[in-house]
Amino acid sequence: MRKTTLHSLCLLAVLVTGTVVEPVVAHAQTAAFTVKAKQAYVIDAETGTVLLSQNEEEVFPPASLSKLMTVDLVLDAVVKGELSPTQTYAVSEYAWRTGGAPSRTSTMFAALKSQIPVKDLLTGIIVQNANDACIILAEGMTGSDANFAKRMTERGVELGLEHSAFTNSTGLPDPGNKTTVKDMVVLAQHLHQTFPAFYSLFTKPDFEWNKIYQRNKNTVLGAAPGIDGLGLGFDQANGFAVVASAERDGRRIYLGMAGLPDDKVRFEETRRVVEWGLTSFQKRTLYTKGETVGAVSVYGGTQSSIDVAVAEPVNIVVPINNPDRLTGNIVYHWPLNAPVEPGFTVGTLQIFAGDRLLREVPLVTTASVEKGTLSQNAGDALMELLFFWL
Repeated sequence: MRKTTLHSLCLLAVLVTGTVVEPVVAHAQTAAFTVKAKQAYVIDAETGTVLLSQNEEEVFPPASLSKLMTVDLVLDAVVKGELSPTQTYAVSEYAWRTGGAPSRTSTMFAALKSQIPVKDLLTGIIVQNANDACIILAEGMTGSDANFAKRMTERGVELGLEHSAFTNSTGLPDPGNKTTVKDMVVLAQHLHQTFPAFYSLFTKPDFEWNKIYQRNKNTVLGAAPGIDGLGLGFDQANGFAVVASAERDGRRIYLGMAGLPDDKVRFEETRRVVEWGLTSFQKRTLYTKGETVGAVSVYGGTQSSIDVAVAEPVNIVVPINNPDRLTGNIVYHWPLNAPVEPGFTVGTLQIFAGDRLLREVPLVTTASVEKGTLSQNAGDALMELLFFWL
């Protein structure tokens, strides 16, 4: 990979052309704001700017956060017309014993051998954190909880959850269940943006089933104005976790935290992070659509370099007070071989605040470069040899 010079003055640092680097990865949050979680990740919904990153790719057991993936699979099937909200599934003995009343876990108290509509099972999962509802849906949709879990993992790959795997629909303890706060934030954003007609279920205050009334088990919904989802988790080894979304005054953030010591700290930290994330930043435009941001080297062409531009406007959010110094890298696979067509996606622009990666933006070529003559190719080959020798 290679990084090269930026033309725009929107970014304060100019990088040396010709430096070969490995892909840059995000580092821990360096600003003054810190959290008590072992793992944390917060992004701005509109721009994708990373507001907070702390061990965001460190794996931990998702526990009940797994249910967010279960919800995704069910909603995806409903939206595609593969599953009707009024379709019913039977409560098996396995579902009843593993996730129902005898399990002494979170349950909607589904009665053994009863038939329950999909829409009520879905509500039971979201509002009551119901393990029996998860298993009933898993068995009804794929034949077994294990088969459903395989589909959960496959679906995670489709959505870009790079470090997640699931072995059951509930998140009940199993060494094969794993995720990261970054993956959970990706999933939360997907759920909010893809299923708006169903998203209000996350703030449904209560639900009654089998003559048993239960309030919404997501205790952080009232932590700060604007929180409207998504779920909680607890694992004996890693502690308490939360995945949330919050919107206020036209701005939305998604957050994930794990490794918190207790429920009280989880509530307070969620409140504090939401308030900080929604009030401490302002939007800034770095590049307009089609604006050239730099040039990359071309090998074997009629010219030795070509300009690259952003295909869409590049906006980020920056702290209102004491904003960090912004820098940027153009990262691409080198050498870029001629011929090159205009509009070809050649690499990415990485935008940093300090050592914290804020965004990665695709870059496209602005013109074409034809294949060069034999002498031009020979010259490029010599330059390549000298470059790597040095």
